[in-house]
Amino acid sequence: MESASELVPFPLLMTPIESNYRSCTIPYRFPSDNPKKATPTEIAWIDLFLSSIPSFKKRAESDTTVPDAPARAEKFAQRYSEILEDLKKDPENHGGPPDCILLCRLREQVLRELGFRDIFKKVKDEENAKAISLFPDVVKLNDSIEDEEKRFENLARGIFAGNIFDLGSAALAEVFSKDGMSFLASCQNLLPRPWVIDDLDTFKLRWVKKSWKKAIIFVDNSGADIILGIMPFARELLRRGTQVVLAANDLPSINDVTYPELLEIVSKLKDEHGKLMGVDTSNLLIANSGNDLPVIDLTSVSQELAYLANDADLVIMEGMGRGIETNLYAQFKCDSLKIAMVKHPEVAQFLGGRLYDCVFKYMEVSSP
Repeated sequence: MESASELVPFPLLMTPIESNYRSCTIPYRFPSDNPKKATPTEIAWIDLFLSSIPSFKKRAESDTTVPDAPARAEKFAQRYSEILEDLKKDPENHGGPPDCILLCRLREQVLRELGFRDIFKKVKDEENAKAISLFPDVVKLNDSIEDEEKRFENLARGIFAGNIFDLGSAALAEVFSKDGMSFLASCQNLLPRPWVIDDLDTFKLRWVKKSWKKAIIFVDNSGADIILGIMPFARELLRRGTQVVLAANDLPSINDVTYPELLEIVSKLKDEHGKLMGVDTSNLLIANSGNDLPVIDLTSVSQELAYLANDADLVIMEGMGRGIETNLYAQFKCDSLKIAMVKHPEVAQFLGGRLYDCVFKYMEVSSP
C-alpha cells in the first residue's frame, strides 16, 4: 500500500518532540556561523555526496527500465553536482542550510525528475537471491549456540556483517563491484571490541532476563543486511514471544529494502507452513514506514506504522543512515537500540572512532 495518507510523528518519541528531537545527529553548522558561508563540516559532507555521484551515475546508466538511461544519467550527474556546488557557494540555496536529510532528498529528487525510480533494483534482486540461499545455514549456526548471551552476540555480529552491504558508501560500492561481500568472513572480520559505542554487554544481560512484548525494527539495506542480519534476529525475538514489526521504506532509495520487496523476501523465507525455520511467524508484521530516503526523520512516519508502534516496548534503529546519521540521540518512551556500522570517515571522525567501527547503543527506560 502506498503511503498516500498524511505522515505523522512516531508516537514513541519523547515529548514534547520540538524540544527533545532533532533528526540529524551531526551538526553541520551552529547559530553563530555565517548563514551565507558554508562551514568546513558542510563542505566536507557536500564533498562526500559529490564523491558518490560516479557510482550512482553508473547504476543509472544501466537502468534498462528508463529510455535514454545513459543520457539521463549524465544529466543527473551534472544537475546534482551543480546543486552541491551551489550549496558550497551559498548554503541557503535549494532549501538549505544542508543537513544529511536535505542532501539525500535533493539527490532523490533529481533522479526521480529524470525518470529513475530504482537504479539499484538489479543489484538488490541479485543480492536478495544470494542471501536467501544462505539463510538456512546462518540460522542453523545461530541455533547451534546453546548459551543465550553468546547466541545473541552472534546475532548482533550478523547484523553488523550484513550492514556492510551498503552501496551508498563510495568506498564500499567500489569494493563490492570488485568481488561482492562474503557474509561469514565479514562476521569474523569485525573490528575488535570495545566498539566506538558499545553497550553490548549490558544488553546481553537484559536479553537473558527481560522479554519485550513488541519490537519495532527500522530496517536498512537489501541482501545480506535484511536477510542474514535482521531476519535471524527477528526470528529469535519471535521465538522468545516478542511480536516483531519490520518497518521498511515506502519508496526505493539506494539499496534500501522497500516495503513491497520485504513482503516478497519474507514470503520466500517462510516454509509451506508459514514458519521461519521452525519458528511461528503469526507475530511477524511488515509495515510501510512512509519513508523514501536512506535516512529518516521520525516526525514523519506512516499512520499505519504509528498505529502499530503505540504499544511497542522496544525500538530498534538499524543501519548508519537511520541509527547514526539520524536518530543516534533520539530519545524514546521505551527501550531502544541503535545498531549500525560506521561506513564514512566523516561519521567515524564525529564519533571519535574508526572506519568500519560498530555502534551498539542501548537505552533502557525504567518501568513506571
